[in-house]
Amino acid sequence: MILIDGKEISNQIKSEIANEVRKLREDSGRSPHLAAILVGNDPASETYVFNKEKACKEVGMSSSIYKMPSDITEEKLIETINFINKDEEIDGLIVQLPIPKHISVNKVIESINPRKDVDGFHPVNIGKMVLGQASYLPATPFGISMLLQRSNIVTEGKHCVIVGRSNIVGTPMSILMSRNHSLANATVTLCHSKTQHLTEICSSADILIAAIGKCEMITADYVKKGATVIDVGMHRVADASKKSGFRLKGDVKFDEVAPLCEYITPVPGGVGPMTIVGLIMNTLKSFKHDIYE
Repeated sequence: MILIDGKEISNQIKSEIANEVRKLREDSGRSPHLAAILVGNDPASETYVFNKEKACKEVGMSSSIYKMPSDITEEKLIETINFINKDEEIDGLIVQLPIPKHISVNKVIESINPRKDVDGFHPVNIGKMVLGQASYLPATPFGISMLLQRSNIVTEGKHCVIVGRSNIVGTPMSILMSRNHSLANATVTLCHSKTQHLTEICSSADILIAAIGKCEMITADYVKKGATVIDVGMHRVADASKKSGFRLKGDVKFDEVAPLCEYITPVPGGVGPMTIVGLIMNTLKSFKHDIYE
């Protein structure tokens, strides 16, 4: 069993990005700038945004956080987004999800300028991705693709099963893995909560990507010997022995599944750091106008 160290791989990529950012700053006089909007006081969301801000600093990028109260109106939030859309010194914009239920997620995402949509959620960017055109890829699928590539895991001709069909991970991941590309070219099965014979389907996978959002749902019965398992899940589980009062677990029951695998990602330290790298890579592309002229 080989543990895929997402933290180590992300640090390698961030070092490469930092070198490029340094040169860009020397040439242009400024660094790429990522702005994040945080609505409310959700502890997990605050942690995610802090980690994104920290990663920006590590690679020499600028970052700013717009904190909004949980009772902000949809109109006021979209006004803030429009303000950032027009700021030529800001290259990338994300709205940290989830947001309060009284605000339409679709309206918020659609109000972001596609040129600054470094989360890759705007319909324009999703549509371009589906068509195989250059676009900002959703950060987690982008990060997973880099993780597989840097770990020299062969995807071509392999059976990839993805458990979870969210617009953030599962659905875009299925599109990326099935692309006619040497780093993809997998045969993809996209499963979800209504899939019948789920255990049987998963146990046929060469590459199993768990993004179902249920703590330790994927047990040994779901995994065939020699498979590669990518765990996207992130769950806080109470643990009095920890200073924080909790430990993080994934969608995969690691201790039970790991002995069967050729490769597996841990939680934490697997997909999480790569998601942030995907976001930073998109911000760099925005600064360089790699996607939109």
